[in-house]
Amino acid sequence: MAHPLARIIEQLKREPSRTGSIVITVFGDAIVPRGGSVWLGTLLEFFATIDIDSSVVRTAMSRLAADGWFERTKVGRNSFYRLVQRERQTFDIATRHIYGAPVSDWTGRFELLLIGNGEDRDASREALKNAGFGSPLPGVWVAPSGVPIPDEAAGAIRLEVSAEDEAGRRLLRESWPLDRTAEAYQKFMKTFGPLRDWTDRRGALADADAFTARILLIHHYRRVVLRDPLLPTALLPADWPGRVARKLCGEIYRGLLPASEQWLDRHGTNETGPLPAAGKELARRFSD
Repeated sequence: MAHPLARIIEQLKREPSRTGSIVITVFGDAIVPRGGSVWLGTLLEFFATIDIDSSVVRTAMSRLAADGWFERTKVGRNSFYRLVQRERQTFDIATRHIYGAPVSDWTGRFELLLIGNGEDRDASREALKNAGFGSPLPGVWVAPSGVPIPDEAAGAIRLEVSAEDEAGRRLLRESWPLDRTAEAYQKFMKTFGPLRDWTDRRGALADADAFTARILLIHHYRRVVLRDPLLPTALLPADWPGRVARKLCGEIYRGLLPASEQWLDRHGTNETGPLPAAGKELARRFSD
């Protein structure tokens, strides 16, 4: 196995178990573009490459199904998992946030949401965080105008406020921990920069390694970028590392895509056989 990838896997082992989160990454990045359903055996084969035991994966899948993320079907002794349709909006918002082009046409206005103390407040809070909203005060959520509002927050009181640049910077300082986000981007680049350098010198990875590297790349990047509101350039420091991190992630991702898709062609299975080919939108990821 390529040395930089081995080091990334070793780093993953030292972290608290994130098997369920990695499953979400696998589905969002690789399975949803190919129909949304996959055989458990395909998942187990991937997780074996990062030394996660099959019993841990089975437990994670059972929990995710119980939590309403997936529905399981059985054909004989084989189990297949499909993303529940009501979770597609969550995946679609995350997909735009991770792979889409940065905002370039900010109007100088913010979307402001007021959330009450109803029983769905916790669900609203998590969904708003994942959609890029920040919170300067309890129950108050802010994002640049135009950010999609998740269904979980559909009952919020919506206002639109205007802000000059300095007022906007003050609002974002109160709403988002940009210093921590910047540090997370720096850590991401330190972790994956050597992989980019290695492939530049030695060429493409083998199919299995390419798929593993692709999933871990997006797993790490997703954890940072989904907490980044992707604020307009006018509101960010001149040396904001998010831009460089996105460029690095896109370069690595595009380099890994052909070989990783070949691995899915050979090993990805659903209820009817090999996974269908991905649509054209897959090739457009990280294109500005």
